[in-house]
Amino acid sequence: MTELLVVMVSALLVIAAATVVGPRLGIAAPLVLVAIGVGVSFLPAFAAVEIDPEWILEGVLPPLLYSSAVSMPAMNFRREFGAISGLSVLLVVASALVLGLFFTVAVPELGFTWGVALGAIVSPTDAVATSIIKQTSVSKRVVAMLDGESLLNDATALVLLRTAIVAGAASFSLWGAVGTFAYSVVVALIIGVVVGWLNLAVRRRVTDSTVNTVISFAVPFIACVPAGLLGASGLVAAVVAGLVTGFRAPRDLSARNRLSDSQNWRTVELVLEGAVFLTMGLQIQSIVKHVQDDHAGVGTAVLVAAGALILTIAVRAAYVGPLLGVLASRSRHGMKVRTRVQTMHDQMGTPEGKQAAFSEVNRRAKPASERDLDRFAFRLTQALADIEYFLREPLGWREGTAVVWAGMRGAVTVAAAQTLPEDTPQRSVLVLIAFAVAAMSLLVQGGTIGPLLRVITPRVDPGAVEEQVSGERTRIMQLLRDEAEAMPEPPREQGFAVAMKHRLTVIAAQRSALLDARDHGTFDADVLAEELANLDASQIALELRGRASA
Repeated sequence: MTELLVVMVSALLVIAAATVVGPRLGIAAPLVLVAIGVGVSFLPAFAAVEIDPEWILEGVLPPLLYSSAVSMPAMNFRREFGAISGLSVLLVVASALVLGLFFTVAVPELGFTWGVALGAIVSPTDAVATSIIKQTSVSKRVVAMLDGESLLNDATALVLLRTAIVAGAASFSLWGAVGTFAYSVVVALIIGVVVGWLNLAVRRRVTDSTVNTVISFAVPFIACVPAGLLGASGLVAAVVAGLVTGFRAPRDLSARNRLSDSQNWRTVELVLEGAVFLTMGLQIQSIVKHVQDDHAGVGTAVLVAAGALILTIAVRAAYVGPLLGVLASRSRHGMKVRTRVQTMHDQMGTPEGKQAAFSEVNRRAKPASERDLDRFAFRLTQALADIEYFLREPLGWREGTAVVWAGMRGAVTVAAAQTLPEDTPQRSVLVLIAFAVAAMSLLVQGGTIGPLLRVITPRVDPGAVEEQVSGERTRIMQLLRDEAEAMPEPPREQGFAVAMKHRLTVIAAQRSALLDARDHGTFDADVLAEELANLDASQIALELRGRASA
């Protein structure tokens, strides 16, 4: 027990040190942790370390994906959902099939089915590995696409892996595989939405922020476990629960509870991410030993892994190129219709204008209900904000290069490989290939993504950026002033308690206005999040003053 405690405490200190020292050395902290793990694996005490892959897939990934989903801007996810769904489903399937052919040829007597299984393991990008990209000056759209892709593509890969394993022991059915995938996603979506809403319904009634945060730690598992028992994707369920929570939490949870959540989940993310990379490095000795015990070639497996990584990047580039063309076409279409949408949006100021604009689009002769008009006005505002967003954040070859090169593999690939059945042909070699692909991806792509982006990213005028951000803040502050001025000040003689209650009411109205603007997409997500945090801080300070004076 003492030895285990020493190891755990040492691991925590190493994770903290790597997080601080890595950036100062110009090296991403995950790379430092993998290197430390590999070095420690050569010590006699750690030579035979084997990590149960289920701890990674079912114990570590659900909370990490849930936390990422909670913090992801909902509007950016919605706007990039077309690209995200393609990257997380179509690209994973295409990569698994192409890699399946490659592994069938490169690994003798493996067979196409098991080749696809290994391809499914190698295909998805790692949610933890792609955290490296956030430390660079990449476009916000690229970050949104990579974040969304890494949230969902693990589920696609694991369903493909499970289907290939079943096909390895029985006959393969294309429609059966499609049906399994559809069932897995749909059931997970339903469970995720239900758990997300129940989570908020329970936690809005819990006033103790510590208890509230403890409940939040259980949410990803409450979503993941039932989905797994029903044969659905537990990871998708956890992600959906996180998206629902992140979208509704500012309206349903108190400022103190959300602040406590944010601080504690950041700590959990740091520890879990660090542990994932450390354990990835620690397993190298054990994996190599298994290959040597099976009298297989380590060097050959590494060469196959290098070829697989190159092929994976090539397939990704071949997919991202046309994807950028489709997205550019959508931006051009938005530019064409912007004037018309703006005209209809301006018409919504009068009842007659609303009816005229609604009838023009929906071809309705009879007058629309007030509810229909409100929905139509919302869609117009959202559509206009989307058009402005796509025109303001264009995607060119630089952004495409970032999307391709940032698609890194990581510890999930290693963990998924270790779930292969014991009777899998040349299992130890396949596990080593998966590990080598992940390690080389982190080293080559993760180690060069920062310098690459600095080379290809055009110089940005800091003054122009600051002017744009300042303009956003000015618009937001005007919105906040309008909300405050809409509420008459109470008489001063009524005392501090009444004044404080009035101020809290104003803050609630201002927050509601900002969240409505978030739903419309009319402000930059980061600037809006900053102003919401400022409102939360003001509310917490007032509540503390109220308690102190009580």
